[in-house]
Amino acid sequence: MKKIIYSLPLMLCLACSSGEKPNEDAFLKSVSNTQLAPKMDAELIGGLLGQIPSPLEISALLKASGTKYDRGFLNKPRNYDRYNTSYKQALNLGIYGTDLGYTNIYEQNLDGIKYLSAIKQLADELKIGQFFDIETIGKLAANSNNLDSLLLVTTQNFNSINQYLQTQDRSNLSVLLLIGGWIEAMDITCQVAKNDMTNKQLHETIGSQKITLEQIMLLLSFYEHDSNINLLLADLEDLKTAFDNIQINYRYEASSIEIIDGVAVVKDNSTTTINITEADIISIGSKTSAIRNKIIS
Repeated sequence: MKKIIYSLPLMLCLACSSGEKPNEDAFLKSVSNTQLAPKMDAELIGGLLGQIPSPLEISALLKASGTKYDRGFLNKPRNYDRYNTSYKQALNLGIYGTDLGYTNIYEQNLDGIKYLSAIKQLADELKIGQFFDIETIGKLAANSNNLDSLLLVTTQNFNSINQYLQTQDRSNLSVLLLIGGWIEAMDITCQVAKNDMTNKQLHETIGSQKITLEQIMLLLSFYEHDSNINLLLADLEDLKTAFDNIQINYRYEASSIEIIDGVAVVKDNSTTTINITEADIISIGSKTSAIRNKIIS
């Protein structure tokens, strides 16, 4: 499965793809000196983000499969004023970032404008609104041909936000942005997959998230002192049980060189096999929806 990138906060949050796996020893070392407010290294968070499927890429996959746009999959933008704690605001900022990415892929610009407004409201509440140039992002989001530029802008935004939150001892909010966007992307994908049990690519995309979930839970474990995060971690532990039967097998094959248009290109011949059943899809989808519904309520 390809690496991923995200839309505002998840194109604000999940758009920080370094292409390298997080180094667990370095990760543990980075939090060894504090228990209450661990300062997460930006490169380590970037490494984790690089392993996570992005709303944009998943949305593109859904559109390519012939799935029609359905705003019913998304959290209503008017719900933003329900969220009056930093915990809920950060999670739903991530969710709205995913929703913005979804509307962008399907070129639903009027809906996209509503999500931009909700995103700005929550960002201001979290005192990170200064990192959002809504006018520029809105212009880019209104034209799907500007996708590369939109990803660049949102990647830069997340890097700036993450660094700022680190200095403010609020690194937990970076993590919540990440998880909100991931949950929303998973929920949309599972809903579509349950209605199309013949789409092997969608099913493998879901199955591959077994590894991502383990990484997210490792990250969250360093914030267990926070009662809200502790409850979220328990919900994710329940979701993890739905992934237990999925088998992911990696087979290494030596790389080769191919000449394409006169240019030498290294081809990765290794393969990954993901064994996931229809029952797994239904179980994962049900547990993901339950977590998501708690977050947006």
